[in-house]
Amino acid sequence: MKIRDEAVTTPEIVGRSISSNYDRDTVGRWSEAVARFMGGGKFLIIQTLVVIAWITLNAIAGSKGLWDEYPFILLNLLFSIEAAYAAPLILLAQHRQDARDRALAERDREANSRILSDSEFLTRELAAIRLRLDDIASASELESLIEEVKSQANPNNDPKP
Repeated sequence: MKIRDEAVTTPEIVGRSISSNYDRDTVGRWSEAVARFMGGGKFLIIQTLVVIAWITLNAIAGSKGLWDEYPFILLNLLFSIEAAYAAPLILLAQHRQDARDRALAERDREANSRILSDSEFLTRELAAIRLRLDDIASASELESLIEEVKSQANPNNDPKP
């Protein structure tokens, strides 16, 4: 008896699922591109033109019973298929945007925390500098002290020979 199944003969393949064969980021980027396209004016204009052409062609061919007659069941089916694929792709794009928004908000919180910490540090430093400046004599105070020392050293204001 010969075993032909690769999954049985190769240990790496056993247990491999479909989720390990695709890149979630690639699928996410693709879904965002589709969602952006489907949410844009260009898509709406193209779809409107296709629907008008469909109804026009089917009204002409439908009167002969050749194609999709008046209730336009095939057109309805195409819209249903479009909606069935568009909704999950749009939701996936929204989830990716939510994840980006959460990451950006977290980064903003971290930056705000650092800025707050830095501003508290600078406030403490400024307060310390102000306290030290209060202990430092000003130029006018120094001049008056020098004059006072000179007057005490030479009470008669006699110039020294």
